[in-house]
Amino acid sequence: MKDALVVGTGVVGTSVGLALRAHGVSVYLRDADPAAAKIASCLGAGTAADPPGAVDLAVVAVPPALVPGVLVRLQGEGAARHYTDVASVRARPQQDAAALACDSARYVGGHPMAGSERSGPLAARADLFDSCNWVLTPTADTRTDTLNAALELVAICGAVPVLMEADAHDRAVGLVSHAPHLMASLVAALLERGEERMVSLAGPGVRDLTRTAAGDPDLWVDVLGANALVVADLLEELSEGLEDAVAGLRAMGAADEDKRSSGARVVGDLLRRGRAGRARIPAGPGAGPERYEEVTVVIGGRPGELARLFTDASRAGADVEDVRLEHAAGRPGGLVRLSVPRDRREVLVTALHNGGWRHR
Repeated sequence: MKDALVVGTGVVGTSVGLALRAHGVSVYLRDADPAAAKIASCLGAGTAADPPGAVDLAVVAVPPALVPGVLVRLQGEGAARHYTDVASVRARPQQDAAALACDSARYVGGHPMAGSERSGPLAARADLFDSCNWVLTPTADTRTDTLNAALELVAICGAVPVLMEADAHDRAVGLVSHAPHLMASLVAALLERGEERMVSLAGPGVRDLTRTAAGDPDLWVDVLGANALVVADLLEELSEGLEDAVAGLRAMGAADEDKRSSGARVVGDLLRRGRAGRARIPAGPGAGPERYEEVTVVIGGRPGELARLFTDASRAGADVEDVRLEHAAGRPGGLVRLSVPRDRREVLVTALHNGGWRHR
């Protein structure tokens, strides 16, 4: 790939530009907001000038509802030899593009499973897609060289290609992204109504749970609208579980011992199924679920202490998968929770003990 056109310079489009530029590809940027394109250009994602001719690949990085119109206009002007997009919903954009007489042979839908609750070019990173799954949804019409161009884009961005049918993709992202986002927003909406003193006690658990609720509401309305029926079905399933949880909790608060026991069984079963579902999440793209255990380390407020902890963990070969920081209220330092594979936990604990760290 020698050159590419990126249409839409939000966090994903600008990150694509940064990744391509890092590999020597000439990138041309276009956005309905010239200021956004200029910012992306200043960040090094490409140039806001028009390409001199047809580029190798055009990447449409706009909201799902806008993809078909942008795609048809680009093809009408002969902007590129091949076309793809990064929309988080696949079936409707492809159907609408076909209805607009899009050249489906030179277009393949795509969706990198990466992003940020932040929006705009300033949130972009060249490594945003490193090791993430990048779904491509070719059809029977897709040309081999078009699919290969999209696969080259995925490789340049450091992602892992996954080929799926559009409908299967939309069911999958409804389950692992769209419905969870709405649930995070529902929990966060409870916090909006809570007293300030109560909300001030929020710890890492509720922060993790509600992180995606900080996303752009207008963008998410567009995403959810393109996958509305799938998400509605999933939320209906969730509502049944919520009804069971409410009934179980009310029974646990009853005076009758039998009712309390019955309620505890219902709630306990829900928690166990939740734990089992959480354990099914793969450790990384293409990997199966892996068992992790947490090691909690106490740190103070001395400069460089966190860096020293990571250095000691690395020397121990502990392969830390995740890190969570919990600051102590009103004083420096706090807790660092390190998630490591179960078979490496004792190695890490021994190394931390030898290094003088306090751990739990």
